[in-house]
Amino acid sequence: MNIEICLATSNEGKLREYREILAPMGYVIYSPKDLGIESDPIENGTTYRENALIKARDLASKVPFPVLSDDSGIEIAALGNAPGIHTARFAKERGGYAGAFEAILNELKGKQDRSARFVCCICYLSSPTAKPLYFEGVCPGSILDAPVGEHGFGYDPLFHSIEANADFGTASEEIKNRYSHRGKAIKALGLYLSIKG
Repeated sequence: MNIEICLATSNEGKLREYREILAPMGYVIYSPKDLGIESDPIENGTTYRENALIKARDLASKVPFPVLSDDSGIEIAALGNAPGIHTARFAKERGGYAGAFEAILNELKGKQDRSARFVCCICYLSSPTAKPLYFEGVCPGSILDAPVGEHGFGYDPLFHSIEANADFGTASEEIKNRYSHRGKAIKALGLYLSIKG
């Protein structure tokens, strides 16, 4: 039996990751676009959890089944863990990811510490009034000297995963889903859903 869930995203790459991991478990993942609705609340939280909850609550008020949202970011140690929760905004303000990559690499010039990590926090709401449940994942790594590859999305071409020993811009979907911050958070969510039934 297929179980329907709506994911608060317009990002096709993010939607694909959720579907690849949850579909084999019997979940049908819709986006707001699939359902012909709009859900784009102002993300003015100060943490990943707060932003994920803002998106989940907005979407839950518009659909008749459980919802998922996530907030994620890249934290670069030498930049004080920036851009963090402002990761998407950082790229948008610089005209896209190419501009963001250039800005980050310029900021890191002369710095020895290139350590970084991706962070993901998923919020699950079974109904608009339900208590939110959170599932989190972290992917440690480092910033490359230059972007590589065309796989993945977002900041992937600039990131090397320590655990996967792979650059996310060239890694397969299977490798990325196994080691990525979002992959880990989705697996934690999937475990909860399988137990919950």
